[in-house]
Amino acid sequence: MDPTSSAEAEAFRQKIQAFLAEHLPEGWTGIGALPGEEAEAFRVAWRAVLRDNGLLAPSWPVEYGGAGLTPLEQVVMWEEFYRAGVPAGGSTDVFGIQMVGNTILQWGTDEQKASFLPRIISGEHLWCQGYSEPNAGSDLANLGCRADLDGDEWRINGQKIWTSAAHLASWIFVLARTDPDVAKHKGISFLLVPMDQPGVEIRPIVMIGGETDFNETFFTEARTRKENVVGGVNNGWAVAMTLLSYERGEAAATFPVMFRAELDRLFELARGRGKAGDPLIRQRLAWCYSEVEIMRYLGMRTLTRFLAGGHPGPDASIFKLYWSEYHKVVTELATDLLGADALAPSGRWPSNAFQTDDVGADPASGGSWVGTFYNARAGTIYAGTSQVQRNILGEMVLGLPKEPGVPKGTWREQQARRP
Repeated sequence: MDPTSSAEAEAFRQKIQAFLAEHLPEGWTGIGALPGEEAEAFRVAWRAVLRDNGLLAPSWPVEYGGAGLTPLEQVVMWEEFYRAGVPAGGSTDVFGIQMVGNTILQWGTDEQKASFLPRIISGEHLWCQGYSEPNAGSDLANLGCRADLDGDEWRINGQKIWTSAAHLASWIFVLARTDPDVAKHKGISFLLVPMDQPGVEIRPIVMIGGETDFNETFFTEARTRKENVVGGVNNGWAVAMTLLSYERGEAAATFPVMFRAELDRLFELARGRGKAGDPLIRQRLAWCYSEVEIMRYLGMRTLTRFLAGGHPGPDASIFKLYWSEYHKVVTELATDLLGADALAPSGRWPSNAFQTDDVGADPASGGSWVGTFYNARAGTIYAGTSQVQRNILGEMVLGLPKEPGVPKGTWREQQARRP
């Protein structure tokens, strides 16, 4: 791990800084400083700027609308974008570009690449993720959503839950059971399914802060073409694990920068509330500072492997567990600083329902801090609960004994034994 940047990285950093200076309005302080509607309008316009300059999907080959950047160049770009307070894409691009697009590049056929990738870049296709189910969250391989081949189409029946941005999406990538008579990991396929059809129903889930970013998705005789299987029939588990690995590199690069920017806003809140001299508050702030610095070095360790061409292993759970548990504590401190004002917060609500509020948010906004406090609880659940992360680390990193497992057998046999 080398905490310094190479000359090549710094040269590319200057190019990205020049790009930002050319395309951002004068006096820009970050998307978090914009009211809700203005922030979304900027996000849409900024996505078009990135698309037109090949920076929307920076790792993709140029022939598919990307920039062909090296891993190091991608990290530098992510860092500078976050410091400037600009998004790396649109509201659903984390699913369309970072997840399913990268997965199609690795596992897809030439026909699938030619059909889907240009439409992801153009924004014609907006994507969401169909993984978790009511009985298959942490134990994802227990999923029961069925897909049966009917001539030239798959018939899909079942339910997905926590489908972020399903209400915005036109396509969903679905893990579905295509063979119930084999071991549960082996009878799963990765399907690409259009959302705009009678057999798909979306029901919003209202979060504690009032947002409806999560949804339930129901499939009743929904259809997709036979060839819309990525990676082969009954090979969906391997494809799914590939997709989940793509978020690690960007998270390791941007999260330490993101949480440091949030901590700087917290320092300003403490000063504005006259609490910066309180010894107990100073001790809690110092703890937060040390945690963010540790997070920065954890990110560097992950990036060292990423830049060397490696892939995240089970120890990547350290980073997810670390930031999500930290974020609960720092947002609790923010509400303590707000005091009674946290009971009836005023000011702009967070424009981002995940992790921190956006760069540029007003440090004094009670709405920003309380909304982020609510969202921090979800961070210990989505993308793998803290309990699951601890199990992974205990069993796969530390070599501790496994927890008692379910009896072996086919998926159908295991379901028959359920109470």
